Amino acid sequence: MKVVELLATGFEEIEALTPVDYLRRSGVEVVIAGLKSQGESDVSLVEGAHGIKVKTDMDFDDFLASMNGQLPDAVIIPGGMPGASNIAASKEAVDFICKMFEEDKYVCAICAAPIVVLAKTGILAGKAYTCYPGMEQKIADYVPDASKINDLMDDSYLNHTNPFVVDGKLITGKGPGAAEQFAMAIVKELCGVDVMMRVKTSSVQR
Repeated sequence: MKVVELLATGFEEIEALTPVDYLRRSGVEVVIAGLKSQGESDVSLVEGAHGIKVKTDMDFDDFLASMNGQLPDAVIIPGGMPGASNIAASKEAVDFICKMFEEDKYVCAICAAPIVVLAKTGILAGKAYTCYPGMEQKIADYVPDASKINDLMDDSYLNHTNPFVVDGKLITGKGPGAAEQFAMAIVKELCGVDVMMRVKTSSVQR
């Protein structure tokens, strides 16, 4: 089981690190891949929205080169700004996310990421999802051609009641306060209920 998390400058730290922590506790290989943005040449350390720097495992270009045609089982896209915007600005990252979805792999996005990164791809069409409250009202800022919004979001359902939503291979989370539930939903989908309960018990979750 292998997961890649995309990290770009301005990511929301708790949303990024919580899934990595719980997945690694579950025995899942997680690669933190740094995306170059705003003229950056080195993403071995990526700074989050609150000034916390995280050491990546490799840069995203190297990750793509290392796949040898084998897609990971899931991709995680943290929120935070401008982190989500920096991911959305990377054609390579967006193409990779779309390929994951097309190949029936898990696409996991939280907070701003469902709108900022996924909306323009059409991945949310026909899906139930959640996002940071109010981001859905800014969708036109993140879809290059506003005339396509209705098609891209056709038959989607925004659920602001739950902290996370699982719809097939799409897992979305509401925001920083939902990071733990979002992470555990990913653990459950990838590893099963028994592993999820073991991690939940051993980490003394509520």
